[in-house]
Amino acid sequence: MASDSMFDLKGKVAIVTGGAQGVGGGISRKMALAGAKVLVADIDLKTANKTVDAVVDIGGTASAIRIDVNSYDDLKLMVNEAQVLWGRIDILVNNAYNAADGQQGGALEVSEEKWESDIHSLVTSVYAGSKYAIPVLAEGGGGSIVNISSVHGLLMARKALTYETGKAAVIAMTRQMAIDYGEMGIRVNAICPGHIVTERIFESTWKDNPGGLKFFEDQYPVRRTGVPEDIGNAAVFLSSDEASFITGHALPVDGGLTIQLQENFGVQQAQYANENPDAKMPYKR
Repeated sequence: MASDSMFDLKGKVAIVTGGAQGVGGGISRKMALAGAKVLVADIDLKTANKTVDAVVDIGGTASAIRIDVNSYDDLKLMVNEAQVLWGRIDILVNNAYNAADGQQGGALEVSEEKWESDIHSLVTSVYAGSKYAIPVLAEGGGGSIVNISSVHGLLMARKALTYETGKAAVIAMTRQMAIDYGEMGIRVNAICPGHIVTERIFESTWKDNPGGLKFFEDQYPVRRTGVPEDIGNAAVFLSSDEASFITGHALPVDGGLTIQLQENFGVQQAQYANENPDAKMPYKR
């Protein structure tokens, strides 16, 4: 397939964890449009196969594998599958995380079991996926690892202990790995998305709450929230040769959310709430 992107990934092999839908789906599609062969690694194999079909329909190359990023064995299998299919790995995107209810609670509310489960999903999976992929990337002469963090790794929200801690740890791990493996030709960067309206989030949160969505959009200097393709575009760039002198950085893809002075921002939020009393807010702290 001829590359349909300003950044050319033709001949490269990419793994995207959680690559079936949402942010991961956007990354998988954009990687394929740029010419990469994509292994869509996801716990939801049915949806992963649909993403593969969509890639094939546009002339791309992709395959799906069912993995649980909480399983070391599954992550090893994922790395091996890419080698069996295409003989190499050039790009690893550590994206997968199930945020079903992991964001709620501070240190007093979060149980020991919940802490260990969430940190394993948020942090240990990134460590393990990278650990198993790095020797393969190095064998091929280098490559790119892109870790999906969040604006929540840069700025903290109340009562979200495990998520904020985990996403901040991903940024620290990104920097550490960039130092350790740069001499092998491996670059490691993170992306910090703002609010991304995925298929699931739209259906569960915004479909019946346009006022609440408008509130979120107005928090951003660009006056819109993000879509999965916004993160896909950033991941393709960071994986491309055009980014060959960029490593160890956490790139906010957030429409300017994190550049705002918070005290002014808070006043704007209060004004909107007063003017739109029927808008339903999705978070309770």
